[in-house]
Amino acid sequence: MSSPVPTSSRTVTMIAVIVAAPGRREDLRAELTALVAPTRQEPGCRDYRLFELEESPGTFQMHEQFDDEAALEAHRAMPHFQAFAKKAPALLGAPLQLIKLTPLA
Repeated sequence: MSSPVPTSSRTVTMIAVIVAAPGRREDLRAELTALVAPTRQEPGCRDYRLFELEESPGTFQMHEQFDDEAALEAHRAMPHFQAFAKKAPALLGAPLQLIKLTPLA
């Protein structure tokens, strides 16, 4: 029987749920869209895709997958992400929700 993979080296898959503040939908969409291309170029980024909920305009989901926690932490330290983080309080209508996923099949 193989031993479990250490948490620090497991692939990290999550969904970020991001809700625009009233009147800030287009601004938030532009800022989130601007994160996609540079993030996809980061070492350790496997997937980074932006969606908007059809039934709830202004609610976005970023589907993210990184090689491991270290790659995720490196992403959070990148200048493009830090620039977004500074602007986010004025753009968000609710706290950002991060949903970590565990693959089952």
